[in-house]
Amino acid sequence: MSLGLLGKKIGMTRIFDKEAGSSIPVTVIDVSGNTILQSKTVESDGYTAVQVGFDDQKEFRVNKPDLARFKKAGSTPKRKVLEFRFENGTELPTEHPGLALFEAGQYVDVIGTTIGRGFQGAVKRHNFHGQPMAHGHMMHRRTGAIGGGSTPGRVWKNQKMPGHMGTTKSTMQNLKVIAVREEDGVILVSGSVPGHKGSYLTVRPANKK
Repeated sequence: MSLGLLGKKIGMTRIFDKEAGSSIPVTVIDVSGNTILQSKTVESDGYTAVQVGFDDQKEFRVNKPDLARFKKAGSTPKRKVLEFRFENGTELPTEHPGLALFEAGQYVDVIGTTIGRGFQGAVKRHNFHGQPMAHGHMMHRRTGAIGGGSTPGRVWKNQKMPGHMGTTKSTMQNLKVIAVREEDGVILVSGSVPGHKGSYLTVRPANKK
């Protein structure tokens, strides 16, 4: 893994491309204030990584061990802390480059937590087709049979059933960076990303591009 950015989803808008004569839907992500809190090495921790903090918060909201750790790093308390692991022997950065890490036209992966939808049926949760909607039919949006009537006559593991939907980790791959606005501390990526407005995101270089 390489170094990435922690950010907060601001919302969606669109950018007009005069040359192509089209509008591009983009997500605005606030990535200002990324700070390196700690560098971990094989000698001290058994692996190589960089710990990054994002989004300031008040001191009284942080427990004393974490507060001491932030002060040791010369940083204000952070709401979000994440490690980016590196291959052993890699020279670790001492300061986070911030928005200089990405440029327009580059492809990134964006990791976040999907919006919670509560308890949902199988039609909405798993895109089931549903059953006939005629008046004489008694099961419209139910799952139907879920287990075999003969051997083994049981409900298998991972059977698609009604249940809690959303609030799961999701990665949107190969999103194009449309613009990097240093004066605003935001990055604009094409398309949508997981999560609601104000949710935390991780932006890293695309693994498959």
